[in-house]
Amino acid sequence: MTEEVQKHAENGVLLKEIAKIRKIAFVGDHLPRQCGIATFTTDCCSAVQNAYPQSQCLCVSVNDIEEGYDYPEVVRFEIEEQDLASYLRAADFLNISDVDIVCLQHEFGIFGGAVGGHILAMLRELKMPVVTTLHTILRTPSPTSGGAIEELITLSTRLVVWPIAAGRCCTRSTGPQIARST
Repeated sequence: MTEEVQKHAENGVLLKEIAKIRKIAFVGDHLPRQCGIATFTTDCCSAVQNAYPQSQCLCVSVNDIEEGYDYPEVVRFEIEEQDLASYLRAADFLNISDVDIVCLQHEFGIFGGAVGGHILAMLRELKMPVVTTLHTILRTPSPTSGGAIEELITLSTRLVVWPIAAGRCCTRSTGPQIARST
């Protein structure tokens, strides 16, 4: 194991050796859609591509308008926000595209279905690890949204949460380990 891979090990567990991760898919919004998640996803994808030029990064973006957006080439698949079948087609696309890992940008309100549940249907079908960034943590979720978040945590291999306090909310789950951002 290389020193770089060892540094990225967490509690002795690796998703895959970095050298083996060749194709990374980012799922969320993407510029030119005007929202914070679109900016974050665009910047994150670009930063990873620049840091690991031997890897290929691609995006799956969620459209909130029927006509979609004039996306750059890095956006390889578009999900129609309120169309459940579109999320299932996105899972098929990711699975047949030999993607090694999916980086999901989760924010309430960008995914269709009750409490954004359409994204769960996609995640259930994926054959690769999923790293989910939770951009918002509900302090007191409703039973419906709490159940959706619990399933999201369970379907994720790793979680990234922004506020340290949010990490404490997530540790009640028996799901993945949490990578805290400092």
